[in-house]
Amino acid sequence: MTETATAPTAPLRARAEIDLGALRANVRALRALAPDAALMAVVKSDGYGHGAVRCARAAVAAGAAWLGTATPEEALALRAAGLPGRLMCWLWTPGGPWREAIEADIDVSVSGMWALEEVTDAARRAGRHARVQLKADTGLGRNGCQPGEDWAELVGAALHAEADGLIRITGLWSHFACADEPGHPSIALQLARFREMLAYAEGRGVRPEVRHIANSPATLTLPEAHFDLVRTGIALYGISPSPEIGAPADFGLRPVMTLSAAVALVKHVPGGHGVSYGHHYVTPGETTLGLVPVGYADGIPRHASGTGPVLVGGKWRTVAGRVAMDQFVVDLGGDEPAAGTEAVLFGPGDRGEPTAEDWAQAAGTIAYEIVTRIGTRVPRVYVNEEQSG
Repeated sequence: MTETATAPTAPLRARAEIDLGALRANVRALRALAPDAALMAVVKSDGYGHGAVRCARAAVAAGAAWLGTATPEEALALRAAGLPGRLMCWLWTPGGPWREAIEADIDVSVSGMWALEEVTDAARRAGRHARVQLKADTGLGRNGCQPGEDWAELVGAALHAEADGLIRITGLWSHFACADEPGHPSIALQLARFREMLAYAEGRGVRPEVRHIANSPATLTLPEAHFDLVRTGIALYGISPSPEIGAPADFGLRPVMTLSAAVALVKHVPGGHGVSYGHHYVTPGETTLGLVPVGYADGIPRHASGTGPVLVGGKWRTVAGRVAMDQFVVDLGGDEPAAGTEAVLFGPGDRGEPTAEDWAQAAGTIAYEIVTRIGTRVPRVYVNEEQSG
């Protein structure tokens, strides 16, 4: 994990500043949007690139009742860091660390019979029951059990294992395919199918602690989907799931990460000077170039070559030519900021800097990818860690 000290002891080539005060405020805003449901803070993929442990602690302090990860290894790392309380993970493969998860009191997701068989075997060996959540495929087509005979078989087998004291069925859940596209017809179809699958399981005797299907976009826009628990991932970090839904500020959210670097070099060049690999950018006239010492090895998308926005000296600049592995260039248009001047790639936008969404648009991707891909060479520097933030 890319945890660092709260304040750097020396100037940094680059830094991802993580505002934990903003994260706590986001948790409170999201809880207000789903007042009748508990909130799960999803901290998979190292907290979407923000640092799982620090962000998990801040989210719990602000009222998150659950934590969620994709892999069991991520969940076990949170337990090893001392995080207590309800914790769920959902991406399992055969031979996974079922017993370790059971002994760490982690809720595990089961989508099919192979997984149920493995978790019950692990429970026997551990001598204690497993906390199991059954996942229904209501239309996303990824993980989850199909409705009909497959669901009936899984529910029946799980109830049998529960009667034997091997598992406790703690949850029934699913995931939306298109909740970030308001009005998409699949949303209503998935909700209806989820209710049908819930009704079947509960009719057979399942008594879950939580039923949940709402991800970040559904938390923001579909109160009818909130049920007992909402799972907030990208919204937790102050990023809108989709421009179609609205900007972060529309929901009282604030981006948590600010990515910046120290300009490494400023130099004068003549017109007609090629810039970076392939000379896809050639200076239109005499100008100054600034070297920004981050590249695709740091998570800066190469697809943003020639389009990525950067704030340098109070002005928006654009990546000139190709993003390289460790660096890229901006055309400063004759301005001469000193070496060491801050180049802000993205942040909340308060100072006129670009946002992660701006970079997503420039790279033809989504803001999730922009923040999650920031690599381990970029230190995370945490601010506003105190509760007063």
